[in-house]
Formats: sequence, structure tokens, C-alpha cells
Amino acid sequence: MGNGSAAGWLTAVSLLAAGAVQAECRDDQIELRTPAGAVARFSVEVADDADERAQGLMFRDRMPAGAGMLFVYPKPGPVAFWMKNTLIPLDMVFADASGTVVHVHANAEPGNETPIPGGNSVQFVLEINGGLAGALGIAPGAVMRHPGIDGNGAVWACD
Repeated sequence: MGNGSAAGWLTAVSLLAAGAVQAECRDDQIELRTPAGAVARFSVEVADDADERAQGLMFRDRMPAGAGMLFVYPKPGPVAFWMKNTLIPLDMVFADASGTVVHVHANAEPGNETPIPGGNSVQFVLEINGGLAGALGIAPGAVMRHPGIDGNGAVWACD
């Protein structure tokens, strides 16, 4: 799915108008509010322990457009990813403890072992299909909403 059209992605990702009623926060979903105010929702698998973070999305040959993986670290710090054994292009969305996006790496190349740094104070990383972050306007300054972020002084907290 990583090489599909932006139009196809937009139909598969839940997009909400600014100010729309938001769904209840769930562990298996994440919402992102872009700097322009648009909101995108993805179903996510959460990788919140060392083994799950090490495995990530390796060896998967596709991922639905409206899906992703949320990596949760116990505390903020320097984070770098690589694409070893990853078969699909991915966008990596790096966020600080408050859920604010600090860096987006677009279209990480499958199999590339070059480290992709996200910054020095990263606590959350969302991986989605390559090219989707740009198509949806997800950029530094966007904010994430997920129950795993709430205990950290989230900018956009669950209600």
C-alpha cells in the first residue's frame, strides 16, 4: 500500500473537519491534528516494550492505508530508526513527551540500514505508509492524541 495514490490513502484514512466531534480515545487509535487544523485518525498497533519496538514493522509486505504503529518509549531521549528487514516504505513521525511532532522523515527506503534520527527528546514515533504524512499535511507542530500520551502533559489530551 505504500506506493498507492494520495487519493486512495485519503479515502482509507479517517479525516475529520476542524472542530468536528472527536471519537473517544482508544489504545488502538491515534489522532493527529495538523498545523492547518485538519485531523487524521489511524488504527495503530502499540509497541511499548523493548521487544515490540525492536520488531516494529519488519517483514510485513503491506499495511492498510489507515493503519500504523505507535512506538512508545518510557521517557524522552534521542531516537533513531532504520529500515533493516522492513519491506514497505514508511513515513516516521517523531513526537516529544507532549505529543507534539518535532520531525517527520518521509518515505524511508525499505531495507536501508542508515540510521534515521528523530531528535534528542523523542518519546513517541508513529510509522505510517510512505508519502501519507505529506499528503495529509502532517508536519512539525502537529499534535498527537492517544491514551499513551496523556500521562506526559499532552498538548491535546484525551477527554
